[in-house]
Amino acid sequence: MKRSKGGEQPKRSAISKAQTYEEIGAYWDTHDLGNVGEPTRAAVFDVAIKRRRFLVAVDPGILREVRRCAATRGLTPESLVNLWLKEKLAG
Repeated sequence: MKRSKGGEQPKRSAISKAQTYEEIGAYWDTHDLGNVGEPTRAAVFDVAIKRRRFLVAVDPGILREVRRCAATRGLTPESLVNLWLKEKLAG
């Protein structure tokens, strides 16, 4: 939480009374919302999943080679596998 314009103190977190994100995190590390006893409001929000991922089993030996090849190219294994699959499907 940053100081607001004019140097005023930042607002405190409603439940934890913390003034910084670190203090809020420390509070919730040791507290549970079910034990707080204060009423809460229902939150309504939409979630738009823009990307889907699929898991595929890969032989451990092949994965070691993919990781090695990816590292030499400065890529993640996921990026390299996707690149290779695109190339294979296009050709």
